[in-house]
Amino acid sequence: MSDFISSPIGKLDGQERLISPVFKASTASGFAFRGEIGIKLAESIAGEKRPPDIKTDQVFMFSDGDRITFYSSFLDNLADLEGLHALMSSFFTPEGKYVIYAGNVDLLKKYRVKLGDISYYVLPLDEGTVYNELLDLFYIEKGDLKKLDMGEKIETLATAAKKISARFPDTSWEQALKEMGPVKVYENRPV
Repeated sequence: MSDFISSPIGKLDGQERLISPVFKASTASGFAFRGEIGIKLAESIAGEKRPPDIKTDQVFMFSDGDRITFYSSFLDNLADLEGLHALMSSFFTPEGKYVIYAGNVDLLKKYRVKLGDISYYVLPLDEGTVYNELLDLFYIEKGDLKKLDMGEKIETLATAAKKISARFPDTSWEQALKEMGPVKVYENRPV
């Protein structure tokens, strides 16, 4: 295991992409992060930090070594997955599991989209949280995680994600963009 600064999460932190971290530290077998990621950063004026133009919320990310092997987050707009992919793909691996919840995907749809050599599992999210949806997706009981700290919870999600198989129909990126609906504006959305 490398040190935090040279890990993918440490590199993203160095680029000031990690926003509002709830958890950002090493775990028993890697490094984990929970919070938000700035996909497109706003221009800084006179050294003043501004909120990102585009961000992804409710991020759960785990890296072991020099690759992020598990990633999940919420995007308001599925089209922003392209920007997320451009930012993160150098840290991702074709064997990794990457689950994206989007606010403008039809509630009856779920599919696997490939960008480059990285596959993303895309699901709708209307009123839930990424954490609760991941627990349902991976068949994890909330009570089993009750006594774990946040790093151990993220590590448990990363381990469970390895069991995702081809239960999702493959869809081209172009088709996914055609099927997405309008972007919904949420107020008081959980992190």
